[in-house]
Amino acid sequence: MQTALYIHFPFCLKKCLYCDFNSLAGSPVKAEAYVDGLLQEMALRAGVLSEPASAPTLYFGGGTPSLMDPKLVGRIIDTAARLYHLASDAEITLEANPGTLSKEKLAEFRSAGVNRLSLGVQAFDDRQLEMLGRVHNASQALAAYGLARDAGFTNISIDLIHSLPGETVDMWGTELRKALALQPEHISAYALTLEEGTPLAEQAATGVVELPAETDAVRQFELTTELLQAAGYEQYEISNFARPGFRSQHNQVYWRRGCYLGFGAGAHSFLREAPHGVRWKNADLPERYLATLAHRTLPEEEMHTLSRREAISEWLFLGLRMLEGVELAEFEDEFGGAVTDLFANELATLTGQGLLLMEGGRLRLSPAALIVSNQVFLRFL
Repeated sequence: MQTALYIHFPFCLKKCLYCDFNSLAGSPVKAEAYVDGLLQEMALRAGVLSEPASAPTLYFGGGTPSLMDPKLVGRIIDTAARLYHLASDAEITLEANPGTLSKEKLAEFRSAGVNRLSLGVQAFDDRQLEMLGRVHNASQALAAYGLARDAGFTNISIDLIHSLPGETVDMWGTELRKALALQPEHISAYALTLEEGTPLAEQAATGVVELPAETDAVRQFELTTELLQAAGYEQYEISNFARPGFRSQHNQVYWRRGCYLGFGAGAHSFLREAPHGVRWKNADLPERYLATLAHRTLPEEEMHTLSRREAISEWLFLGLRMLEGVELAEFEDEFGGAVTDLFANELATLTGQGLLLMEGGRLRLSPAALIVSNQVFLRFL
């Protein structure tokens, strides 16, 4: 069974004001004890799988996994190789906050086996970084990128956020040009999402900060595609751009509804078991996560076996995020029916509106639909 592996490290120096991920600052749980538990979970899970696993990718997310001692990262990679047959050429990604890196630490991450770095830059403007609650500044972001190159990283992704409060189209163009000047292999450029319950969402609701007008937000999205494609980047997913050969292999597993196992507090998993797959997540609090493992019990909760209808919806709204879209024959093999029969009315409406294209045996979003993709996806839920 091929399955990607995800490692969740929930600890941060400080919680960003826009973040609703399972992350926390100031936990009493020590990193060493947490990783000990994580390795125990990996062993327990390997023992209950229906068949041996083979892992093409390993992804360290968070939280801020770059806070980890590289030796702990090395222990996790070694365990993944032993228990999950991590491929010798596996893509091994580490999310990193620029404010937590040094030349020595980057070299040690590289030596431990990390071969892809995802730098959470988010912005090159110090005022925007402060507004987002980031712990680094623009000069640290630039320095971290240079140090990563010096440490031998040849596959670096940069995360950026557009449509920030007070951001104009010209300001966003400047941000993109600064990123392009670095020549990273991959750029993820997301529109700011105000998640309910976050401090930034409250600030926007009370008028402390003001988001750009919708027309400006749309133009920032369009400018992203224009500038990055002109610079040789392929837009292969709504918000992700890569130089040839540098797509995120791990994230494509999610969008293609492949199997993945998540380890750590709050990590999510999906196995494409018959008939239509099963999903679960782990306990969010590190203390509860470790307490469960202390009884040699897997910390899984919210186990959900998908219905055929749920699986079909997932297959469509995840697969359509990729610009190549979904293969109609694959859908029929998977679900025993043609998508054109199951969604005849929806497809007629969306193709008639120019939002979906059906050609070459594939169904995909039109360029005009990328900015309103959620409205398209809702038709299949």
